[in-house]
Amino acid sequence: MTILFRLAILSLVLWCQRAEAGEVALTFDDLPIYGPSRPIADSAALTRQLLAGLKRHRFPATGFVNEIQLAGAERPVRTALLIRWLDAGMDLGNHGYSHLSLTNTPVRAYIADAARGETVTRALLTKRRRSEHWYRYPFLETGPTLAIRRTFETWLAGHGYAVAPVTMENADWEFADAYDEALARKDQAAAAKVRQAYIAYTAAIVPWYRRSSVVLFGREIRFVFLLHASRLNADSVDALASILDHQHLRAVTLTRAMADPAYRLKDDYAGPNGDEWLTRWAGKLHKTLPYGDLPTIPADIIAAEARTDAGSR
Repeated sequence: MTILFRLAILSLVLWCQRAEAGEVALTFDDLPIYGPSRPIADSAALTRQLLAGLKRHRFPATGFVNEIQLAGAERPVRTALLIRWLDAGMDLGNHGYSHLSLTNTPVRAYIADAARGETVTRALLTKRRRSEHWYRYPFLETGPTLAIRRTFETWLAGHGYAVAPVTMENADWEFADAYDEALARKDQAAAAKVRQAYIAYTAAIVPWYRRSSVVLFGREIRFVFLLHASRLNADSVDALASILDHQHLRAVTLTRAMADPAYRLKDDYAGPNGDEWLTRWAGKLHKTLPYGDLPTIPADIIAAEARTDAGSR
């Protein structure tokens, strides 16, 4: 075998490896902290752990803030949690002040809530000569009618925002609620079981989204992954990194992911559902995603999350 032939084979192998590699932007909702109210020391420890994991794996990330969490006497120390995100090299976006549903909120009140939700975050970014650019719809609910949606998105554009869509998610909030419930009961065995189920589900759902992207576009897009700033994710960063590595997915910035031409496909859905964007695009393109092999969330996780919801009402 000649040297040139060997080099040609090596080049082909390297090209195939590059072709198989994908990209994903990691986004974390409900900052500073997702889940039940915690003492500030616990919230700070969770934030340090989550950010340390992201930095350890050199993952850029964007966190979406609900500034209602900053209200009260602990405002300075809770604001400091957001500063930690910026100090770690991460970006911050607006997730509404109080995480309202546009389906159930008059659009003018919703706009006022979004405006209120940029007060602290925008000032922190401006201080660093950066701008607040991204808005993430709470519950992914983009409005019950196109008129309402367009009214709000006209306001967004006028205030320098672009919508941060979601094209990959792993129902992490359901697992996170079950995990927090187990930890609150000091049931470490139950918490470990939830975490194992979460990792297994994530390992199954990530390739499902990759297949779904190919169904829609004939290729893999750059994904935008919805996660939450939860205790579960702080405890699972290394496992998430292993899954992405196994799937040959490289973490990139949200700005890079959004440069993918797929995001130019107009999303004009109006209605009550908080669907991610692959589902929205499937309807627009009249294509069917591979729901036959969609991984299912374990029944005990759903039950635990329902108990948590019932307890919070």
